[in-house]
Amino acid sequence: MNIKNLHTIHFTGIKGVGMTALALCAQDLGIQVTGSDIAEVFVTDETLKRRGISWKIGFNKENLKPKPELLITTGAHGGLNNPEVVAAREMGIPVMTHAEALAEFASGKETIAVCGVGGKSTTSAMIANIFAAAGLHPSFAIGVGDIHSLGAPGKYDKEGKVFVAEADEFAISPGVDNRPRFSLLSPKVIVATNIEHDHPDIYPTIEDTKKAFSEFFAKVPPDGLLIANENNQNIMEIIKNLSIPVKNYTLSDFKLKVLGDFNQLNASAAAEVARFYDISEEKIKKGLVKFTGTRRRFEKMGKFRGADFYDDYAHTPHEIKSVLSAVKQNFPEKRLVAIFQPHTYSRTKTLLSEFSRSFSDADMVAIMDIYASARETDDLGMSGELLTEEIKKNHTNTFYTGDKKAILSWIKTNVKPGDIVLTLGAGDIFQIYHLIK
Repeated sequence: MNIKNLHTIHFTGIKGVGMTALALCAQDLGIQVTGSDIAEVFVTDETLKRRGISWKIGFNKENLKPKPELLITTGAHGGLNNPEVVAAREMGIPVMTHAEALAEFASGKETIAVCGVGGKSTTSAMIANIFAAAGLHPSFAIGVGDIHSLGAPGKYDKEGKVFVAEADEFAISPGVDNRPRFSLLSPKVIVATNIEHDHPDIYPTIEDTKKAFSEFFAKVPPDGLLIANENNQNIMEIIKNLSIPVKNYTLSDFKLKVLGDFNQLNASAAAEVARFYDISEEKIKKGLVKFTGTRRRFEKMGKFRGADFYDDYAHTPHEIKSVLSAVKQNFPEKRLVAIFQPHTYSRTKTLLSEFSRSFSDADMVAIMDIYASARETDDLGMSGELLTEEIKKNHTNTFYTGDKKAILSWIKTNVKPGDIVLTLGAGDIFQIYHLIK
């Protein structure tokens, strides 16, 4: 099946960030897009509405009328076991996972795959920005709600020769197909931002994680390139044993509109990709300075009670430390309040010690309830209260706050005019801004 020649595609779980990006690619190709998802507000709602893409609430057979030529399913909401997906197969509708569909959309172009535990969305967006500023018509599918400077998180342009793909190491369909999503891609260039222990429900140890990345790196062809963060020990250990073309990168000093050393690293990686494609330094700088960030990556959310609120997707200890450090460096005179919603019981349990030491740059810390993944049936004895007690061992000014409504009361009592407030997490913490408004 040539996915690009289809007339109708249905997306089960269309509001997921990766799914929305693919839906926009399909729409660019003139394909009629339909979709379904849960009622909960997602960061992609505004993007889909802006493009005139609607969705049905819930997952059932009725959503497949009229019958589409293909169904693409998310890894969430049961993945391949979702009742809508099962119904599609019974009706003879071909089914693809998001990972399979991403590989299909990218085929026929040179794939620039950006992987890593943190930084891959921003780095992918920076690369797309540089190529767009250079007039090279990039296609891209990036797992964020929106990319402000590009106007969309996904695009398919028939003129350009590259496809920038955010390459995720998580499972294709958890419990059904646990192969890494990025294993289906055929990259010409791979960018590796960092490797840390994440997704312990799929990769029990850091060695399991490193094995998955090592196998992916080995796919780089002789005329391609692996662009590797030399500051990450796990990456450096892996590439010692591989016979592929490698270019290391480290901190830069580009003029950027986004803050933090971690974004200078992302910009360095993006610049190395551009140099591989013979884009001039002038055009690289032009593309990077045009980049103004993405949804949920240190995104300014406005003022409330005289404090400036920002929202960030950071959900691992390394990411939390990096963004808090960047904020403290840029606003040293401000009191920094961190509000964290832990994401998944398994990650919280496995990385409990690391989480307990991640908030040193915050002046005050609030911990919400754990946002449980739909695939988790056991809380593993973990809770927001327990995480709070662990953090208190290293940071006494830490408070357990409970759910989204409870955090509003806590904010009213504890946040002061002039504070910088940073909401953190990969769950639905961003929804507190709807409640604030």
